[in-house]
Amino acid sequence: MKTLGLLGGMSWESSAEYYRLINTMVREQAGGFHSAELVLVSIDFATFEPLLAAGRWDAVAQRLIQAAQDAVRAGAEAILICTNTGHKVADEVAGAIDVPVVNVVDVVAEAVLARGFDTVGLLGTRFTMTESFFPDRLSRYGIRTIVPSPDEQVDVNRVIFDELVLGVFRDDSRSALASLTQALAARGAQGVVLGCTELELLLRAHDTEVPLFPTARLHAAAAVQVALAP
Repeated sequence: MKTLGLLGGMSWESSAEYYRLINTMVREQAGGFHSAELVLVSIDFATFEPLLAAGRWDAVAQRLIQAAQDAVRAGAEAILICTNTGHKVADEVAGAIDVPVVNVVDVVAEAVLARGFDTVGLLGTRFTMTESFFPDRLSRYGIRTIVPSPDEQVDVNRVIFDELVLGVFRDDSRSALASLTQALAARGAQGVVLGCTELELLLRAHDTEVPLFPTARLHAAAAVQVALAP
């Protein structure tokens, strides 16, 4: 079994879900008492979030590169950046280490195509919804992306940073996000990507009739395939 390196803490709420998902999937697939071989490098989100807010992507890249290099030195044979927003600099991280980075956007694209879809809505942090890295990479697979309106983006970003990363889960926020998935479907989305790893802690498949693509779960599943590959 290969050792996976998790770059976590962004936020730790979703990093804990990555840990749970990966270990659960390894046990299900490998059987017995198996669990995952993991290295976790957890970043203090209070030092990371201001870099995002200021758009200091060079500093974001350097922080994630440092974390990835620490994980590789500890034995990681593949890296997961446990945040969608951080994938804006995933190529820079991949270029600084000699083990693969499992890119969440590629994983999502494969899941979307497997459903036969070519148009999806995208929910995430303000950075993920306004920056082009996610839609541009999806477009390489022939997938078109629809994002919420500016006002809707403010609401989603507030739920993420004022509630979810702090471990607060509100029923009214769940209902609002479910309604937004319906609105995106009305604009042409065949499914909606939960492009923030915290969102799937709140919004589940049974909360909306619109097909959802939970990025942390998909990312974890792809990483387990890497770990268990011969």
